[in-house]
Amino acid sequence: LHHALAWALAKSAKVAKVFVAPGNGGTAAAGGKIENVAIGHGKGDFAALVGFAQTQNVGLVVPGPEQPLVDGIADEFRKVGIPTFGPSAKAARVEGSKAFSKDFMKKHGIATAAYGNFTNYEQARAFIESASFDVVIKASGLAAGKGVLIPKTKSEALDALKSVMVDREFGSAGDEVVIEELLVGQEISVLTLSDGYTVTSFPAAQDHKRAYDNDEGPNTGGMGAYAPAPVATPELLKTIHETVLQPSIDGMRRDGFPFVGCLFTGFMLTADGPKVLEYNCRFGDPETEVVLPLLDDSCDLAEVFLAAAEGRLDAVPLCFKNGYAATVVMASEGYPGSYPKGRTITFEQAPENTQVFHAGTKGDGGAVVTSGGRVLTVTGVSDSLQGALDRAYSCVNTVKFEGGFYRSDIGFRAIEYLHKAAERKQGLSYADAGVDIDAGNRLVDLIKPIVKATRRSGTDSDIGGFGGVFDLKATGYKDPVLVSATDGVGTKLKIAHEMEIHDTVGIDLVAMQVNDIIVQGAEPLFFLDYYACGHLDVEATRDFVKGVADGCLQSGCALIGGETAEMPGLYAKGDYDVAGFAVGAVERSEILPRVDEIQAGDVLVGLASSGIHSNGFSLVRKVVAHAGLDFHSPCPWAAGKSVGEALLTPTRIYVKPLLPLVHGRLVKGMAHITGGGFTDNVPRVLPKSVCAEIDASAWELPAVFKWIKQAGSIAADEMARTFNCGIGMVMVVAKADVDTVLKALAASGEQAYVVGQLKAASGAEQGTATVSNTSDW
Repeated sequence: LHHALAWALAKSAKVAKVFVAPGNGGTAAAGGKIENVAIGHGKGDFAALVGFAQTQNVGLVVPGPEQPLVDGIADEFRKVGIPTFGPSAKAARVEGSKAFSKDFMKKHGIATAAYGNFTNYEQARAFIESASFDVVIKASGLAAGKGVLIPKTKSEALDALKSVMVDREFGSAGDEVVIEELLVGQEISVLTLSDGYTVTSFPAAQDHKRAYDNDEGPNTGGMGAYAPAPVATPELLKTIHETVLQPSIDGMRRDGFPFVGCLFTGFMLTADGPKVLEYNCRFGDPETEVVLPLLDDSCDLAEVFLAAAEGRLDAVPLCFKNGYAATVVMASEGYPGSYPKGRTITFEQAPENTQVFHAGTKGDGGAVVTSGGRVLTVTGVSDSLQGALDRAYSCVNTVKFEGGFYRSDIGFRAIEYLHKAAERKQGLSYADAGVDIDAGNRLVDLIKPIVKATRRSGTDSDIGGFGGVFDLKATGYKDPVLVSATDGVGTKLKIAHEMEIHDTVGIDLVAMQVNDIIVQGAEPLFFLDYYACGHLDVEATRDFVKGVADGCLQSGCALIGGETAEMPGLYAKGDYDVAGFAVGAVERSEILPRVDEIQAGDVLVGLASSGIHSNGFSLVRKVVAHAGLDFHSPCPWAAGKSVGEALLTPTRIYVKPLLPLVHGRLVKGMAHITGGGFTDNVPRVLPKSVCAEIDASAWELPAVFKWIKQAGSIAADEMARTFNCGIGMVMVVAKADVDTVLKALAASGEQAYVVGQLKAASGAEQGTATVSNTSDW
């Protein structure tokens, strides 16, 4: 890495000398402009490094390793006025703390794996045990590239967690861990230069992590790489630039730590698009050795770095050759475990268009000897990827040291990809139109066990057929009447999109249907969902379906099918809409409302809501913007949450506590308080002979509604006809049954209030509902 950087910088006509501290055998033997300096780069060496740079009138510093950057080496050089191409200590936290990095991505809407950050071992264990996906465990701090563990089973995951947090395998780096979802797909790495504003990138590279051919053996720091990676199409790179790289740089600047230097971003190309695996705050191995030789001869890297350090990166071009580069790592026997050192390396004449970069080497008298695990990186450049690989391996044959080994299959994935791409060019496919059938199939596989968990009498909840089957006879009804409902979630989905929280709106979708069904006195039996999007994000859709399944479990109905529609061009990427359809059954004699029994003197009992539920969010979003907040802002009414997290509290499902009351004929009618609030929904169950008087002083207006009313200067009557205002369901109960009903609801864990009564009505009052005593709102 450092040899490659020195080699590229020394090519500049404007550079008189390249000092490398401490350097290696390659920089020692390079001669010419390149010279080693016997100073280390630990924190205790900072003063000596700065003093040396001042004495030598150094005009540009390029820090290499991550530890000195995290420790603040770039800040030390900037303090004395030396231009530095490297991030500040604050900006270097994107590599120094994986927990910080993941929270940063979440805050700025940058796609990454689902995750949790933990400093408490028991909480971390509980997260793993409850996770519905395979996990990766990462020590949050710097662990010399070794702090990432990929267990294959839940048992291995728990053992790995113990090794990090209890046994302290990585020392203080494991004081905090990140546990995230294991992403599946091809990996690419993008090295991006920035001055804090402008973003310009090298060609995307792919490396090989496993030590041996066929991707076998232990993980390493990288055994070879190639660039540009064929899988990184122009369309993909445009997406990465617009959705990750530029937002990352903009986000760091807005958060108060502008990033100047090289941001190394690792991506997993999932079925849902590119997702960030990690940030590094510097150049990385072996990607640097494969992209630097692709620089066009007209491109002055020293000038580019200096322009970035001075905040004018947009004034200089970063140009590349048309062609490919491939790098093969030559390693010491035993790597990545323990390995011998001090073995003499011999070099023959390197072939044309190849370069040998040193890593784990040092000078020993007149010889160069091994001093590390990854000893050399050998790069070839050609018009084709196969040509670059052939040249790299030709050069490998000119280098010898005892016990050295290398992989002989670098680039095999890319060669296979290019062959398949050539075959596909013979005709268009559905994927070319933006519809990914494979992603849809993967989604079905992921949600099958989730859906299966909702089975009940009448169905086994198997999905994958042409239709959902339900056996009504198996439920035991004698004279059933079917009741159906359909609904959506409305603009609450906009908040779910923004927050990337998708399970709660799945619960909302079920709640809207089953709460409408129970007011008819019916038991929800089965549910089907519809999910429409522009691009199928498998993980987000799975989370949504899990929420639907959770809602079904809460209401006792089975999820027996659904439809997922991927419609590019109709929906923007990242957007989706949902709808649901539910069917329930009720004995003919128990259908509600029993209008002929409802009379003056009956009591209105209200059940507490969990929040706003799923109506009125167009107004809620307007109020949030009017208050100068966004969904990531700290929540004014719920400590410890963001506005978006609080607003996504799912709709309360009332089915299970109400069914026994229905069967006991203790309820005459019910009104689900949705859009239209009290004044529109309660009248739907009343005969013309009565009117409803609702007393707003009977319960306290929840904090979320108080804030909405105050922040939006909304009148009380507008609140009452828009929101549930803390009461999600209203029941009509005979006065003699009120105590029995309240006790039964309390035993079921419901908070219930006597919120009003019915009175005889005539004229304009007939069948209406009014809300009084709203002055305290």
